[in-house]
Amino acid sequence: MQLELHESELKVTADGLTIDLLPKEFALLQFLYRNRGRTFNREQLLDNVWPLEYPVERTVDDHIYRLRKKLDPFGDLEIKTVRGYGYSLALRDPNHPGAMNPTTQDRELHETMRNVFEKYQQYGQGRSMLTLARQQDVLGYELDPFYAVYVHFVQGDLDWLLNTVEAPIGERFYWLLLFYIFSGNPAMGLAICEQVLAKKLLSPPQHKEMEILNILDLCALAGQPDKALERLKISHIAIADPDYENFIPHIAIAEMFVHLVAGAKEHELEKMAGAIEAEMLCAKPFLREIGSFKVVMGLWAVRRQAWREAEKLLDEGLQVLDKSGFVPLKLGALYRIIHYLDMVSLEKKRLRKYITLFEEERLRIGFDKLSAALEATIMNELYRL
Repeated sequence: MQLELHESELKVTADGLTIDLLPKEFALLQFLYRNRGRTFNREQLLDNVWPLEYPVERTVDDHIYRLRKKLDPFGDLEIKTVRGYGYSLALRDPNHPGAMNPTTQDRELHETMRNVFEKYQQYGQGRSMLTLARQQDVLGYELDPFYAVYVHFVQGDLDWLLNTVEAPIGERFYWLLLFYIFSGNPAMGLAICEQVLAKKLLSPPQHKEMEILNILDLCALAGQPDKALERLKISHIAIADPDYENFIPHIAIAEMFVHLVAGAKEHELEKMAGAIEAEMLCAKPFLREIGSFKVVMGLWAVRRQAWREAEKLLDEGLQVLDKSGFVPLKLGALYRIIHYLDMVSLEKKRLRKYITLFEEERLRIGFDKLSAALEATIMNELYRL
């Protein structure tokens, strides 16, 4: 099928049929047609079709819905929803079976691609994951259902995680919960997570991750480092299992932070830091862990009142996390920084910089407009009958 786009008249013609479009419908179709076969997320479509305007991401979905209905008479044209990522325009030719990418039915390829995503996840290379997800049509594979949701978490797409109908709430709840933790004080987040664990609302792997890792920071920042130290016993039992060996550096960094909050002596922290740097990060040089470790080292420097060293380490850690492309991890690091600095009663001028960075990150994710919906979703899942 060959489309003829008449920009001056806002019409599209093919196979003897002509369809009238509205200006933005035409612009959206024109952009997708010129880039057919490529997948674009909402943000990319907003940037290219609505430049210098400020519509919400739902605007894209509404226009896609109307455009599909209008283009329905063109049977060989399809605006595809690429599960977990965005939209792509494809032209079907029923008389040319080779037109479809044959690898889309290759299970071995799909398994290989999942393994690649797992490796990128392990190394903390969020940007690599997102780049790969955007090339599904070109590479001829279907994104694994888990990663179809996870890539939205990685890029901080809170709006999609809240509002999508492409994945059930059970597949999104854990990622929404992690965002919710960053929307309030640590004591509130700790109470919610303890209820979630008690009610077993998460899948077994997610329950384990929350139990042995995520909750440690909340205990420490809520002023309960003793509870965190007690929970670390569970963490150490878990990472003795080879299936959880990749959690070892995560747990070690969290443990150092807990001991920092608990008031561990300098030589104890030096021993922990040396083991993390010399043994763990050398063997597993993962971006997430490197960034998180620098942040904890920076907070240790804060305790020593080595302000210049502290700021340098904190900024380096945030830069590494930003490079990783894992938006929630940078947000979590800023959450850890501002609440620790608040705990040690640091004067406001030293805290202000990181409060500003934290608020900027929240604004970029859309917390202000989505916080009420996020809380409602968490509470509905927590207290549903």
